[in-house]
Amino acid sequence: MNFATVEGTFSYIKKFPKYSKDFYNFNGDFFISSLGLGSFRKEPYREENYLKQVNFYESTKTALKNGINFIDTASVYRYQESEKEIGRALNDMMEKGEILRENFIVSSKAGFIPLEFPFPENPYEWIDEKIIKTNLAAKEEIVTDQHCMNPKFLKWSLNNSLKNLNIECIDIFFLHNLEAQLGYVERKTVIERIKKAFEFFEEMVEKNKIKYYGIASWNAFLYEETHPEYLSLKEMVDIAKSITEKHHFKYIQTPFNLAKPHMLNYVNQVFEDGKYYTLYQCAKAYGINIINSSPLLQMNLFKGKFNKDVKELTNTFDFSDIITALQFARSNGALSTVFGSINPEHVKENLLLSYIPLAKKENIYKLLFGG
Repeated sequence: MNFATVEGTFSYIKKFPKYSKDFYNFNGDFFISSLGLGSFRKEPYREENYLKQVNFYESTKTALKNGINFIDTASVYRYQESEKEIGRALNDMMEKGEILRENFIVSSKAGFIPLEFPFPENPYEWIDEKIIKTNLAAKEEIVTDQHCMNPKFLKWSLNNSLKNLNIECIDIFFLHNLEAQLGYVERKTVIERIKKAFEFFEEMVEKNKIKYYGIASWNAFLYEETHPEYLSLKEMVDIAKSITEKHHFKYIQTPFNLAKPHMLNYVNQVFEDGKYYTLYQCAKAYGINIINSSPLLQMNLFKGKFNKDVKELTNTFDFSDIITALQFARSNGALSTVFGSINPEHVKENLLLSYIPLAKKENIYKLLFGG
């Protein structure tokens, strides 16, 4: 089998009988750990991000050996190096029989032009040679010299990701940060591009190169409706349905943390009944799975110590603030919450949560609304 399965992921989680029953979720597609390993690093152009000891190879192996069966990445992360490091880890573990392909879930993303490492001396010439002159996209389809949704470009990106990851099928393939175009291109044009991208994704599902697809966004689903970079989940579902009623648009990835809890407490998404709800409520109603990103807000949550109420309500009084932040994020009803770490020891530390039940939903709402 070349993708995650119900049977394969269930076989995997049975290896960890001492973990809390809350540590794994089941959505009908597979059993998935409530914590996933992400592979984003800030400032990808910094040379120190590419030192031998700065990579995701060991942390990927540590995660998979210790109960995390969800790995999230993107072609643009560190100019494809994150994908390649994860791919080497997956290949080595599968070759040794330490894990089977059907045991774990992989997600990746396309939309940004990833360049490659070592960095090209002139990125604009690189884009011209690799993307425009090869007819993957016209110059006007590349927004701010970085984002593109031409299906030919997306196919190139997907094939690169499959090669980098050493797998034949990506379980969840995200269209990455559409707001990169919404602020610069007429909305009608962006919507047309999204539809063509979704049509391409459905073709790739038929060819078993991806299983499901979705949208990974930083702010678009969380803005007010009048914001130029706002995205309506209803509109995205309608686009998918216009292609086929049995569409595979099943996932969204969006930030959720103590400083950015909008998904759960900001009413900005219209539903079929014409009323407005939170992103979480709308996604659940549509059967769209939510993946939390940035649970630690790139470590910006830790300017000071968390107060005792936060720790008591999340049932993490005896643990670090990082554990508390992860507990808060994974207790919001999402399918999984991804954190980034190149340090295997940090992965193990975060896995302390595998023994702790989720925080009660009413406690999360107390933190958000008081009372």
